[in-house]
Amino acid sequence: MFHSSPTRWSAAFPALAAFCALATLSAAVAVAQPAPAKSAEAAAPTVLTYKSALEGYQPFADEKPIPWKEANETVYRRGGWQAYAKEASGSSAAEADSPKGAAAAPAAQPGHSMPMPAKKEKP
Repeated sequence: MFHSSPTRWSAAFPALAAFCALATLSAAVAVAQPAPAKSAEAAAPTVLTYKSALEGYQPFADEKPIPWKEANETVYRRGGWQAYAKEASGSSAAEADSPKGAAAAPAAQPGHSMPMPAKKEKP
């Protein structure tokens, strides 16, 4: 039967550490030795080019603000904030022509048949 004890591990640890150090050293020596050159043409260094990451940088240019009265008139001519909201929601032109007072009923989702809860009367 195999019994593991800390004494055995402490005796094996230095041998394992020495083996790892030797393997690392031999790998470092293999990397440090240059490969033999085949010919003079093959040994020619490659030409490296430098391109700065900031080459096409354009500093921030603050736009000239327009007068607030002109901005408000532009919004009014376009239909107010509702026009911007419809544009952002992607609603169609038919919905845009509906009267403002009519509340549109939400469309029922397929597969849902649960009735709406009854409204509570206020005393």
